Amino acid sequence: MPLSMPFRPGDLVVVLLQSPRERIWGRILGLDASGIALRGVDLVPWEEVLTLVRRGEADQVALGTRFIPMHRVETLYLDEPSSGAPSLADTFRERTGQDPHDFLADPPSPKPSSRHRRNP
Repeated sequence: MPLSMPFRPGDLVVVLLQSPRERIWGRILGLDASGIALRGVDLVPWEEVLTLVRRGEADQVALGTRFIPMHRVETLYLDEPSSGAPSLADTFRERTGQDPHDFLADPPSPKPSSRHRRNP
């Protein structure tokens, strides 16, 4: 019987990585056998992230879009409440007043350059 994957693009997850060891909270952009594309933040400075976002300084958070090769992924968790503890998304919403999906949304596309190249 095939395994049904509960992970879909847009889901909020926690990824534990190895070599080097990291913990990342983010939104899945894509997932396949080669790896996971994710928009998220490292959890080491979690309290600092919450403080910066709450103060309106979200642009100071090291939020990024990255591809993680599957050989580095140790564990992938859906960000959901567990044993009475809230999810990170719930904590984020409660402590910052912002929607975590909005915070982890794709960055705005760069504006096209208005300069035209001249041919010599």
